[in-house]
Amino acid sequence: MRKIFVLDTSVLVFDHECIYQFEEHDLVIPISVLEELDKLKKGNDAVHFNARELIRKLARLADETFLDNWVPIAQGKGKIKIYNETGRQLEKNAESIFGVNKNDHRILNTAMLLQQEEKQSKVYLVTKDINLRLKGKSIGIEAQDYLSGQVKDTDTIAKNHIEVDNLSSDLIQKIFQYRSVPEDGLLGLNKLANGYYTLNNCQSTANVRYEQQTDQIIRVDHLYAYGVAPKNTEQAFALDALLNEEIKVVAIQGVAGTGKTLLALAAALEQNKKYEQIILSRPIVPLSNRDIGFLPGDAEDKIAPYMMPLWDNLKLIKTINKETSRKSCSIDKMKTEGKIEVTALTYIRGRSLSNTFFIIDEAQNLTPHEIKTIITRAGEGTKIVFTGDIYQIDSPYLDEKSNGLSYIIDRLRGQKLFACVHLEKGERSELSDMANKLL
Repeated sequence: MRKIFVLDTSVLVFDHECIYQFEEHDLVIPISVLEELDKLKKGNDAVHFNARELIRKLARLADETFLDNWVPIAQGKGKIKIYNETGRQLEKNAESIFGVNKNDHRILNTAMLLQQEEKQSKVYLVTKDINLRLKGKSIGIEAQDYLSGQVKDTDTIAKNHIEVDNLSSDLIQKIFQYRSVPEDGLLGLNKLANGYYTLNNCQSTANVRYEQQTDQIIRVDHLYAYGVAPKNTEQAFALDALLNEEIKVVAIQGVAGTGKTLLALAAALEQNKKYEQIILSRPIVPLSNRDIGFLPGDAEDKIAPYMMPLWDNLKLIKTINKETSRKSCSIDKMKTEGKIEVTALTYIRGRSLSNTFFIIDEAQNLTPHEIKTIITRAGEGTKIVFTGDIYQIDSPYLDEKSNGLSYIIDRLRGQKLFACVHLEKGERSELSDMANKLL
């Protein structure tokens, strides 16, 4: 049966390439969605960028014809049209059912009109808005999330390192003695480039990383980074990945208080002579859908409240090293010279980052497309670190399966330039750890 997908604004501003993701099926954009895109086209956030890009794509399709009829999207794809529901007769009207005249209800009316008119087709409403999906299903509309780029299994993303048991004591001893040994099938089907493992026997344990290039198992030591020591095995794995020059992209996933940002920042400072700049950034999720441009002050004043957690971690590292120590003074000097930069991701777009240690905090609030955009900005000598918790999302249109952090772990796991570590144990305080476990 022919399928027709009605696209909500939330899908179009989530992924401006979405019109190419429905294979041979046909797409409908309600005319009220065009008005919403028009309101969103001005601004510097990803939503505004995606709105502008989608409008340009539709304009190119409309160069030769009118979009109120079916227009081919591309070779091997379906067709698309803009649908105006005004003046058409409906058996049941969403605006009457819900008692409010708003764009969401006009979108629901579009789906219901298509159900009336296209009886030989199956009509679906596609939206990232959970409540709109519920409204659609309550009045008989097949409503679903936008599935492209979604992770199927979040259990593997939130998975800790793998334990391999019942190994010989001789092997464990060799790892400690020589630091590396040939893999020789020890990891079996679990063998993963830059994967982290705990090897056990009844007497001893070794924490290791598998190195694909040499097919070796490498011992992971508890290394210090700018005075910061790992407090558990997972933190030791994280520092190993962060301090390894061959690993260009690192994802650190874990709940609040596990030390994700602190470890990333300490590793960046430890290697500051290898990089021209250290950039710390995080996405800004505007309150009440208002851009940070509405906040008072200049650019630095606007982003300061959002960036405070990053400055707090810098302050903590200075405290660990004592305020008057050489390392603390070095941090102040790097800040003064601009070698350490704390900024919002809004201001990163368009920049090319070479020889940079780039830390993106709260990466779970990014879309897969934004993650891809960031990585493609990386020039020679750049290392990118994403930190976040896939279950602590502030964006209304993302969840644990569709956010950028889940996406990058799912797609890049096992690549030689990538490593991911899941931090499980809270180390901020006993109180913080109790809250994560019980509340």
